[in-house]
Amino acid sequence: MKKARILVPLILTLVILGGVLGGCRFREESPVPESRQEIPPLPKALEGEAGKEPVLQVYLSEEGTLQEMKFEDYIAGVVAAEMDPTWPTQALAAQAVIARSFTLQKIDEQGGVPQRNAHASTDIEEFQAYDAGRINDRVRQAVKMTRGEVAVYQGEFIRGWFHAYAGPRSALADEGLEFEGGNPPYIKIVESPATDIIPAEERDWSASFSLEEVREAVAELAGRDPGPIREVKISKKGPSGRATRLKFNDVEVSAPSLRIELDSQVFRSTFIEKLEVKEGTLFLEGTGYGHGVGMCQWGARALAEEGRSYDDIVRYFYKDISLVRMWS
Repeated sequence: MKKARILVPLILTLVILGGVLGGCRFREESPVPESRQEIPPLPKALEGEAGKEPVLQVYLSEEGTLQEMKFEDYIAGVVAAEMDPTWPTQALAAQAVIARSFTLQKIDEQGGVPQRNAHASTDIEEFQAYDAGRINDRVRQAVKMTRGEVAVYQGEFIRGWFHAYAGPRSALADEGLEFEGGNPPYIKIVESPATDIIPAEERDWSASFSLEEVREAVAELAGRDPGPIREVKISKKGPSGRATRLKFNDVEVSAPSLRIELDSQVFRSTFIEKLEVKEGTLFLEGTGYGHGVGMCQWGARALAEEGRSYDDIVRYFYKDISLVRMWS
């Protein structure tokens, strides 16, 4: 009996010690939580002071002049132009973060818009859309609550690609944009949260082009004439299901490039569901609007309406990134 009394405390001690030591080992072997990523320096082209809001030289395309703007004032005009300013504040805030990230990445990589001697341009073909006249209190709040905040991956500004509607799912950079620098690791294919809320007229599209117009576009892209077009087919699809290559007779061209060459506002997406030649016309039907890479704006709205915060929205579309504040 005495031996039993001695053994019980000894066993309890070993059990406790084992649990503590085991717990230590368990914590050491568990995955390391996401570390705080280093805040990138301001792009050299900005010549700004770390921690302070930069000033931009913005090319106003309609006037053909340069205007000096505070960075946050510029972002407010971009958010108002690129997203419906009546949408939920958290969706607008996500757009603000991405607009900042896009701007800084472009300035860091190529100086902004060097052909205009500017950091940014209001020409959507050159940079981002901008419309100060659409700024409302909701946009101001979204910009203010995210002031200076950008998305980074391993200490570098992300490529802040976005589009109107992804269709059923988003695209990788090489299939949606023909991006040649390798698909960034933070760009993944994700399901669109917007399929249940987007109106049918925004979700789906149909387009038609004369075969002569298509023939000219194909010849321009391929460098050779396909001849009178009698046959067309999708010759290759990307991982998301989008067409990446289209074949006209025996001539193959890039689907994203042809979309832009014909009219990207009519030929809305390379998520093509129907493709046929009939009576001298190319008919297409599909879903989605835009290249499909990065943040789906309708998806951002859907997540905001579910009660998700802007940082959750950004992280839904860009994986393994961190949000950092460049200035306060």
